Amino acid sequence: MKFMSRNLGLNSETLASKFEDGTQGMRINYYPPCVEADKVIGLTPHSDATGLTLLLQVNDVQGLQIKKNGKWIVVKPVPGAFIVNIGDIIEIMSNGEFKSIEHRAVVNPEKQRISIAAFHSPHIKGIVGPLPDLVKKHCKANYKTISTEDYIRLIVTNKLDGKTQLDFLKQED
Repeated sequence: MKFMSRNLGLNSETLASKFEDGTQGMRINYYPPCVEADKVIGLTPHSDATGLTLLLQVNDVQGLQIKKNGKWIVVKPVPGAFIVNIGDIIEIMSNGEFKSIEHRAVVNPEKQRISIAAFHSPHIKGIVGPLPDLVKKHCKANYKTISTEDYIRLIVTNKLDGKTQLDFLKQED
């Protein structure tokens, strides 16, 4: 978070302070082999609603894909390496300078796949919105500001569908 703040031209503590005493969650994903893998999806395309996601692909089975320039790109597992995904909250706080990544998981016809994801979000009593110094820099806020509690309510009442969750908070031009 400190390096991301500096990259945005902010004090190194700016982003990190928003995540102090924040919420963290963890999920273990198990994707069994599926002989009709071309007819199902392991996890529908979405961007993570959180700030940051740390993902460990436990075994060497491919399944994670990211969307880049409208095409799905395979993320090859690297033993012992974490994948760090920027989530929607960082996109909002950075006023769009950092982009959350749309991704999905596909299943393998012959092998099981296991991954572990750790999600990091701001404090539940905090606020989700563009950082004021970045709004000044761009002369406008690209996203609305709401309480973290309201943000969570918004997220849990909508289905995973690409990056559409961000559309609810984008400012109209």
